[in-house]
Amino acid sequence: MPGERTPIDLDRFLPDIVAGDSTAFGQWLAGAEFSLRATLHKFAALVDVEAVLQEALLRTWQVAPRFHADGKANGLLRLAASIARNLAIDMARRHRAQFHETLPEEVDEMFLGDRAPRGSDPFLRRALVECHERLPEQPKRALAERLTRGGSESDLVLAKRVKMQVNTFLQNITRARRLLSECLRKRGIDLSVELA
Repeated sequence: MPGERTPIDLDRFLPDIVAGDSTAFGQWLAGAEFSLRATLHKFAALVDVEAVLQEALLRTWQVAPRFHADGKANGLLRLAASIARNLAIDMARRHRAQFHETLPEEVDEMFLGDRAPRGSDPFLRRALVECHERLPEQPKRALAERLTRGGSESDLVLAKRVKMQVNTFLQNITRARRLLSECLRKRGIDLSVELA
């Protein structure tokens, strides 16, 4: 069933994957593939899901040596799913001029991650999109870069990609978050309540 949780903790392969063992990664992939494909099924009409999956797996393999488990089951799988979703959103965004109208729930995921409730308030989604669009150019670029990469690359790499110093990049991320929060608060939305 799509969206069904993987019953075993695939992080048991993590020490060998971190050590560069491609066989362990293959075993992890055998257990993770169904869940990752289920994560992407809603994008099937919009993007090349197979290409997104392959790119997500490549990025997962690349970042695995730097991955630190949070103590919860299937941490690497959750990271891979986040990378895959963000890649799909990025691809859909590039191919659809009306992204927020075509994929309203994905706007929630971009900003709220896995905490985004299914079928959440369309007012919240619209407010998120409108507040994001009102950001100044530099904070908007920095935030978009971080959101679309889904934690798969360091801030140093992201900063170079948008031609900013790391400190400037981080300042723009902080400024974007503050401005988004202020904009939403003016619309009567308290993120601390929405994310609780």
